[in-house]
Amino acid sequence: MASVGLVLDLCFLRRYREYAERLRPLVRDSVSYLHTSLKEGKSVLVEGANAAMLDIDFGTYPYVTSSNCSIGGVLTGLGLPPQAIGEVIGVVKAYTTRVGDGPFPTELHDEIGSLLQKRGGEIGVTTQRIRRCGWLDLALLRYTSMVNGYTAICLTKLDILDTLKEIKVAVSYNLNGKKIDYFPGSITDLSQVEVNYITMPGWLQSTENVRDFGELPPQAQDYVRLIETDLDVPVKWIGVGKGRESIICVKD
Repeated sequence: MASVGLVLDLCFLRRYREYAERLRPLVRDSVSYLHTSLKEGKSVLVEGANAAMLDIDFGTYPYVTSSNCSIGGVLTGLGLPPQAIGEVIGVVKAYTTRVGDGPFPTELHDEIGSLLQKRGGEIGVTTQRIRRCGWLDLALLRYTSMVNGYTAICLTKLDILDTLKEIKVAVSYNLNGKKIDYFPGSITDLSQVEVNYITMPGWLQSTENVRDFGELPPQAQDYVRLIETDLDVPVKWIGVGKGRESIICVKD
């Protein structure tokens, strides 16, 4: 058995040496490469790896990741200066989800939460854990927008709400019986907030084949406009399906 293992190890070593030689010409100092690219007028697209509330500094600590996945990660992770940042696109689901533990004010523990999970395929890619689901939380989005400085929003999974007769949206929190105008900085306070909702009518029809904003049901348009108005950030893209083609580009 030992000799078989040695042969396998050598095979893997040989394979990865080949990979190393193929990758070697592509490896370079990333800081100088990015700065040179910007000087040449090229665009640089940076994607955040985790949700804003998993940010180690501004998320729901200790239920966070180990790095800055908010806008600050662009600076500390890539060595780019603040003035190099142009448009900041917030990718936001039409409802709220979370993987793992931590306070979740709008979480649904009923059949609607299960419906969102099933229709939305809400299973963690890495952990394979089921994502907790809840209503859209504008109080939370205002906070993430404040931290990240969104200039535009890509609203995804609008189609998952297609079968709901009514849709609730969280607009503010009460803490200790009083309405607050800020997002709680401690998980103790966040776990104790009461959520103030508004209820909007659903559209009860499929949006999966819609490719023009004006062709969305009026109730769906109102839902999008509510988000825009509350955050004072334009929704420029709307996802209504799984494929890359399932995107509505909202015209100004």
